[in-house]
Amino acid sequence: MQTKISVDSLTAASLAKPQTSGQVHHYLQFSDLNRDEYDYLLKRSAWLKAKFKSYETWHPLHDRTLAMIFEKHSTRTRLSFEAGIHQLGGHAVYLNTRDTQLGRGEPVEDAAQVISRMTDIIMIRTFGQEIIERFAANSRVPVINGLTNEFHPCQVLADVFTFVQARGPIQGKVVAWVGDANNMAYTWIQAAECLGFEFRFSAPEGYQLDGSRLSGSSLNHLTVCSDPRDACKGADLVTTDVWTSMGYEDENASRVTAFKNWMVSKDLMSLAKPDALFMHCLPAHRGEEVSAEVMDGPQSVVWEEAENRLHVQKALMEYLLCGRLD
Repeated sequence: MQTKISVDSLTAASLAKPQTSGQVHHYLQFSDLNRDEYDYLLKRSAWLKAKFKSYETWHPLHDRTLAMIFEKHSTRTRLSFEAGIHQLGGHAVYLNTRDTQLGRGEPVEDAAQVISRMTDIIMIRTFGQEIIERFAANSRVPVINGLTNEFHPCQVLADVFTFVQARGPIQGKVVAWVGDANNMAYTWIQAAECLGFEFRFSAPEGYQLDGSRLSGSSLNHLTVCSDPRDACKGADLVTTDVWTSMGYEDENASRVTAFKNWMVSKDLMSLAKPDALFMHCLPAHRGEEVSAEVMDGPQSVVWEEAENRLHVQKALMEYLLCGRLD
């Protein structure tokens, strides 16, 4: 649990001082925070978004530096983190592993020791979860998962925030996932367990969830549907992702064939609640995992969802460095 701080009694510069008592808090998967912390972050995200929309300056991270380490390509992750730290009064340093000693074999542990001594917070977008776990274990400052093969917590946090802003609390709702058992699906499962909603998963045979990655308690919030229509019936939110994630490009042809009946079409959306939302973490392939009429239709909130990465990540960075400011 983070320390509660009174904003009125502190300057923006003093708010930016990293917490030094206790263990450094990282955000490597959705389960790293509890429901109370997420309730705070969702409210804080709304407050920061309102500041942004009103062009009001808020610099709690004045003179703080974010290191952004990329091993995978990115558009939304880089832009949202770089713009976010700037809007909080800080500065971002972009590091691509191809252009650093990490690309020449420097141990992750050594890089973590050095980078965390020169910066205040670190975001990493890489392949294996074990890489970011090793980095965080050797970091003196908070580390945020910007995406790994296993989890994508910042995206699901943005998705939950988008739903809450549009429809209210997500507790007790039904989220339908139509697509691959990828990092997004596993993160949604963690979110369902933490926040108390039902997650319905549907994918073709051969692309199912790995039971060894599911905890006993998470099964209480998970329903696996062999037919995507069953997943979408009465759902409050229907969401999907590309059928071929980064690193699996060699499987693209076989995946397109296997998933051909799993496209989120207008007919599929019609099975959900009349006011159901559609989300996609982007980039999207219209005509594959989602039809153009759904992607660009009235139930789609994909552009708001994309923008909300900016606001939830600002709340997250502020929280990891400053604690609660309410």
